[in-house]
Amino acid sequence: MVLRSEILVNKNVLPTKEQALPGRETPMVLPEKHFFFKDTPLLGPFFQDVDFAIFGLGCFWGAERRFWQREGVVSTVVGYAGGFTPNPTYEEVCSGLTGHAEVVLVVYDKAKVSYEELLAMFWELHNPTQGMRQGNDIGTQYRSVIYATSPEQLDAALKSKDVYQAELLKAGLGEISTEIDQAPTVYFAEAYHQQYLAKNPEGYCGIGGTGVCMPASLAAN
Repeated sequence: MVLRSEILVNKNVLPTKEQALPGRETPMVLPEKHFFFKDTPLLGPFFQDVDFAIFGLGCFWGAERRFWQREGVVSTVVGYAGGFTPNPTYEEVCSGLTGHAEVVLVVYDKAKVSYEELLAMFWELHNPTQGMRQGNDIGTQYRSVIYATSPEQLDAALKSKDVYQAELLKAGLGEISTEIDQAPTVYFAEAYHQQYLAKNPEGYCGIGGTGVCMPASLAAN
């Protein structure tokens, strides 16, 4: 008998739906409050006029911290998206047999920060040309992704990719491999992953960009 864990040896290759782990119906139990923002509810209700953005740019610990540090961001939640396995565990995602990327759900006050400004952060915070990795973090879970929560976000994300690609080429860097699509289901990660670097300030952070900046005209839109 061939075990599922033996099917996929190369973690840089996405599994098929048939290869993916079965998962479970029960979602993760999350804390009610955001650890860094203290009295802010993790998932609402929010008093501000908020919108939601979903980004994957490598290990979600460091990515989440950079977004909660941005003025106008009112909450952040880490999770898994873009794969097949419902409600996966972290260990299952790390196996390469769920197809998910590690992502950050960013809740932001539209009066204080725009989606275009968050897109500029996304592109500048990581290297979007690396395929199924980010730095020393290797595997499908670390791939670069933007999952749009509206048609307007999708259009903005695609336009920003073209602009940033031109800047990367000027710097002698390669083609963007970022997956850009309408948002799939986001399965929230275990409670200990939420705001991990607020709880463990000296913990691992793999965030590192290319040094190439998004043109100010687009980032300010």
